Amino acid sequence: MNRNAALCIMIPVLLLILCLAAVPCHAQAGQPAPLALSAQWWFWPLLLGLFSFFIGLLAVFAGIGGGVLFVPLTSAFFPFHLDFVRGTGLLIALAGALAACPSLLRANLAHLRLGLPPALVASTCSIVGACLGLALPAAVVRISLGCLILGVAGLTYASRSALHPAVTRQDGLALALGMHGMFTEPATGACLPWQAQRTALGLFLFCFIGVAAGMFGLGAGWANVPVLNLVMAAPFKMAVGTSTLVLSITDTSAVWIYLYEGCILPLMAVPAVLGLMSGALLGVRLMVKTRPERIRLVVIAMLVLAGARSLLSGVMHYL
Repeated sequence: MNRNAALCIMIPVLLLILCLAAVPCHAQAGQPAPLALSAQWWFWPLLLGLFSFFIGLLAVFAGIGGGVLFVPLTSAFFPFHLDFVRGTGLLIALAGALAACPSLLRANLAHLRLGLPPALVASTCSIVGACLGLALPAAVVRISLGCLILGVAGLTYASRSALHPAVTRQDGLALALGMHGMFTEPATGACLPWQAQRTALGLFLFCFIGVAAGMFGLGAGWANVPVLNLVMAAPFKMAVGTSTLVLSITDTSAVWIYLYEGCILPLMAVPAVLGLMSGALLGVRLMVKTRPERIRLVVIAMLVLAGARSLLSGVMHYL
């Protein structure tokens, strides 16, 4: 059953990617889509909704945000301008975070005192990143996006999490901000003390996370969790929940910039959000019956493919 479920997920995704790869990408301004594909206005939104459904499905098994997959894959295989793709990617990450955040707070898996200082820093820097990304040439953004996605693929492959990091001494900044307390492990019911450390370093890293989130429209869950867990020593499940809280604040700031610049189209945003959230709901149910390790490798391969294609597209612009 596990193998059949995995095949049911991987085969349609690979077929869809092969079909999209066969379609020439005309993302540059002034290059129209092929006549056969642009004759019906609903073709690309429908295909985008289906594509987003599979992205949401895979994102659950890979343990990364849907925006990390949506932006590089959509910009690589769809004839949409990169600005619109980045704006939609931020909206996707924001919708998922806002949907999950209340439940995480009620379950005590997200901590306000731990999440608000990083969220304040990252949201401020995300505005800078959004303005920077819209001001830079598209080729430069594509090259930077390709390098970042390849780095995310490597980080996803090599990531190792600490379930409950040990902290011998809490720093003064974390103590002043109240970053400590008791964490109840949902699986066992055990109540464990926790306290943050290396807070200044963590907040410094969130500056770069915010810039990257706003500039590329990726969301920031792929970077929030390692910083909160491995740098600031938050328990892993609390780091995951607090990352969603940080994401809901960070992406809100960047989304306003893209919305003000007219880079969020309802014709793209609606099918993408609906498709991705529907795929994520199905992915949660299938995750019980499927071994996620194999699908995680498929996701990493897709990230490498999309990152390499984005990098090559930007480099070819200057050759």
